Amino acid sequence: MAVALILVLVVLGSILFHILSPWWWTPIASNWNYIDHTLVITFWITGAVFTAVVLFMAFCVFRFRHRKGAKAAYQPENKRLEWWLTVVTAVGVAAMLAPGLYVWAQFITVPEDASEVEVVGQQWQWSYRLPGEDGRFGRADNRLVTFENPLGLDPEDPAGQDDIIIEAADLHLPVDRPVKMLLRSIDVLHDFYVPEFRAKMDMVPGMVTYFWFTPTRTGTFEVLCAELCGTGHGYMRGTVVVDTQEDFEGWLAGQSTFAQLLAPTRLGAAGP
Repeated sequence: MAVALILVLVVLGSILFHILSPWWWTPIASNWNYIDHTLVITFWITGAVFTAVVLFMAFCVFRFRHRKGAKAAYQPENKRLEWWLTVVTAVGVAAMLAPGLYVWAQFITVPEDASEVEVVGQQWQWSYRLPGEDGRFGRADNRLVTFENPLGLDPEDPAGQDDIIIEAADLHLPVDRPVKMLLRSIDVLHDFYVPEFRAKMDMVPGMVTYFWFTPTRTGTFEVLCAELCGTGHGYMRGTVVVDTQEDFEGWLAGQSTFAQLLAPTRLGAAGP
């Protein structure tokens, strides 16, 4: 009897903790409401299954408790129950998978009008690159990374000369415009994550990964690394500032291109 009561109290306590919990998501600042909805659906389904299973256990513990003089009857097969459980389980699994697959299909389909931003992760800082006036990125290779060229851009590629370099600084983005984040790491695994944007993706050395989102409100948002990347992992932070279009263009006009940053090095090499 006591065990059955404890199981019931576990269910009630879990439900109350979820309802009264002060912890919740940060207010969303992107188009990915679908991710929140999918998580809520998952909570409801798993919560309902947890409640049903534990209450059934409590019922079994109480119903089939030891009683003096009673003898258990062994009946290992119940075809009706097995079919019922199979159907319910299949419906529950489908209900959990379908929303996630729907969101994933949108997550990997980048809008054609999305602008591109490259994010470069390095222990323990963030750097960024935006395409210049030609609208495309120049070549980059981790083997070209030096103190003067921390992002590893190819100095011989004309397409990269007007690329805008933002090293260890705030990244600014215009509001209500989709952006594709191209992710590159030059040392270990990182993960570019802004909680308010919901979407994120691992950064794997040797490859370029991506995700996309549309900022839906202006503000300053903290960037975190969501991958354990070393002893300074907790300090690998930055900020993304979502501006109006006018403010974004003003900020962009004050940034330096790869050619401008490389000019002092070239002049030094050409000197006496």
